[in-house]
Amino acid sequence: MPDRFVRIALGVTLGLLIAFVAQPYILAFLYSADAPRSVTARGDLSAAEKTTVDLFARASPSVVHVFAQAAAQGRALMEPDDEFGQGPGGGEQQQGSGTQTGTGFVWDAAGHVVTNNHVVEAATKGGGTISVRLASGEVVGARVVGTAPSYDLAVLQLGRVAKMPPPLAVGTSADLKVGQSAFAIGNPFGLDHTLTTGVISALQRRLPTQEGRELSGVIQTDAAINPGNSGGPLLDSAGRLIGVNTAIFSPSGASAGIGFAVPVDVVNRVVPDLIKNGRVRNPGIGIIAGQEATAARLGIDGVVVLRVLQGSPAAQAGLRGVDPRTGDIGDIIVGANGRPVHRLSDLTAVVEEAGLDRPVTLLVERDGRVRTVRLNTADVAQTRL
Repeated sequence: MPDRFVRIALGVTLGLLIAFVAQPYILAFLYSADAPRSVTARGDLSAAEKTTVDLFARASPSVVHVFAQAAAQGRALMEPDDEFGQGPGGGEQQQGSGTQTGTGFVWDAAGHVVTNNHVVEAATKGGGTISVRLASGEVVGARVVGTAPSYDLAVLQLGRVAKMPPPLAVGTSADLKVGQSAFAIGNPFGLDHTLTTGVISALQRRLPTQEGRELSGVIQTDAAINPGNSGGPLLDSAGRLIGVNTAIFSPSGASAGIGFAVPVDVVNRVVPDLIKNGRVRNPGIGIIAGQEATAARLGIDGVVVLRVLQGSPAAQAGLRGVDPRTGDIGDIIVGANGRPVHRLSDLTAVVEEAGLDRPVTLLVERDGRVRTVRLNTADVAQTRL
């Protein structure tokens, strides 16, 4: 009896072992998908997905790829394209080609394209050429209509095109809220028409620009912005332009989730001036401000008037700069239109909000006494303010 039980147990064990070893072969024989599988129905896209898909379909035809060649270099045509090349500091320069690349978007039916000034600056100053690749793939030449380095904006005029892309819808940046959705379309690392999504992370950021100015009211977003996105649109969930992507904060040069965009209300003021006059009329009062770091070391809270331009509103109002012979400080602007002025960006923001040929009331400190000065702004584009 025991021998029979042992034989049965051994047989069962052997059978289980054989089944275990043979299992993969049996499954492969019975269930191998050696023909195309049937597609599983997924149902409708979610409402959020539909919104994003529709947004990209509407906006992407208006977005273009900008190529700015600093100088004529025939040898560049013989070199292989390196669309993933980065210039110094994670810039947008293609390796070996001397070409600065970025993004732009169609502004109007006349074929004006808005982009960043830093994208086309080298070509503008060096007598280079600019070309634009449309969403259709067509490549056309373009010329610079005007630039505004203080706002990092430039306007191009497209050459003859087979079919003009539609202008991008324009929104407003006045009522933006932190946390609302934001969408960026651009050409990061040369990859055409890339959509990234995120939220508005912060408002009223300040961003240094050229001409010694600091742009206020800048939009911060965590939508991925990388080299090649510069000059591209930042959109709201309705597909309207709310900003122009201009800079990122990143130790590596790639997206770290901190990108900045020029607010559309500034763009909507500056671009028409560039189209009409080739330059932007900067409201100002006609002063050269002293260095903020030096003022801080001297314990000064306000904008030191270093020099007053002859014939300017500041000169007419009697403002006084630093005495060039003795170095004695003249006037310090400590308030403007009822708001405190601690540094130049505070004063610039008030003056820009006022606009051209508009009154501005200043609080000016001289020799320890504060007085009120009223003047009108004027076009002082060649000065800091």
